[in-house]
Amino acid sequence: MIDQLSELLIPSVNLAMEAGEKILAIYSSNFHIEYKDDHSPLTAADLASHECLAAGLAKIAGEFPLLSEESAIIPFDQRRHWETYWLIDPLDGTKEFIKRNGEFTVNIALIHQNKPVLGVVYAPVSKTSYFSMAGSQAYKMKGIENPIPIFVRSPASHPPVVVGSRSHLTEEVKAYLLRLGDCTMKPVGSSLKFCLVAEGEADLYPRFGPTSEWDTAAAHCIVDSAGGRVVNLQGEPLLYNTKPSLLNPFFLVFGDASGSWLSYIE
Repeated sequence: MIDQLSELLIPSVNLAMEAGEKILAIYSSNFHIEYKDDHSPLTAADLASHECLAAGLAKIAGEFPLLSEESAIIPFDQRRHWETYWLIDPLDGTKEFIKRNGEFTVNIALIHQNKPVLGVVYAPVSKTSYFSMAGSQAYKMKGIENPIPIFVRSPASHPPVVVGSRSHLTEEVKAYLLRLGDCTMKPVGSSLKFCLVAEGEADLYPRFGPTSEWDTAAAHCIVDSAGGRVVNLQGEPLLYNTKPSLLNPFFLVFGDASGSWLSYIE
């Protein structure tokens, strides 16, 4: 699998950029907003990106099944047998897309034995890519410039820089930050929060609210490759496709592993 990853990574980055162009074409238009059964918003950009990614990934490595936020629900009895599969969020941060603040991404992950082994996060507005694969370094690339390696910040800054959701800052997170004490809070949308930790621009991302596995997998891989950690509230790495629900447990993302981030959990 590791040998194959090197053949899959750059085509996946290029595909994320292609999907980003589909999104931007709709971003600049007077698009319509619908709502799913769970009341989350849906636009033509979500669907256009999904179709682009589904077709592209079938060409890159069609032997692996695909699980997408915008695909039909696949029963756990079926997907529990998947050793390797694509996990994508065609437009992560639809609320930010609707607000037109630019903080949305295309997320592509490859999961192998319940862990993300390839991750691509692409921010279409800034034309910025973050990507990595297991056993290798994480990279950031602006447009088509040469990619540069990125690393988490360790030791953490004092006071630490904390990123949080622009649309979903919960009371639990607010209480955690009170216990943490002096810190600099930076609201950011979508999986860009992970990426800021991965590139050393932030130290911590506490998430005590609902997320799905496609929200986190791609950026999780990037944080790991940059030297950081993505763990549940027991300090164990997030795992994927281990249960019928696709919701993640609450989690922390941090760069400096020597920090006592878990000790502030009530």
